[in-house]
Amino acid sequence: MTFYERIESLRKSKGISQGSLEKELGFSNGSVSKWKNSMPTHERLKKLADYFQVSADYLATGESTPDSNKYLLDAITAETAHRIYQNDKVLFDVYCSADKERLVEYAKKLKELRDLEQTK
Repeated sequence: MTFYERIESLRKSKGISQGSLEKELGFSNGSVSKWKNSMPTHERLKKLADYFQVSADYLATGESTPDSNKYLLDAITAETAHRIYQNDKVLFDVYCSADKERLVEYAKKLKELRDLEQTK
């Protein structure tokens, strides 16, 4: 299955048209059709993966299953997870890029800030 075929399969399973997908993600008209012969930028690949709740690796290569990183139990959990991710993306990015010792330091600082706020 090609990249384009994976996008089409995911799009159809979600019941969304190409035009609606492009509009929702802020892509220009015809973007999806262009991917029959090329790959999108890394930024767009990430946006698509987030939108369909699959890994970018799955979209790009098809080597992992579409649900390989899916942990969502139902629509309410999915919506909550999406809101948390959108609100706390900076924290998520730091978590993904920091080593364990640095994460422990960050967690201590966050706890200190939280405790400070609670005493106000």
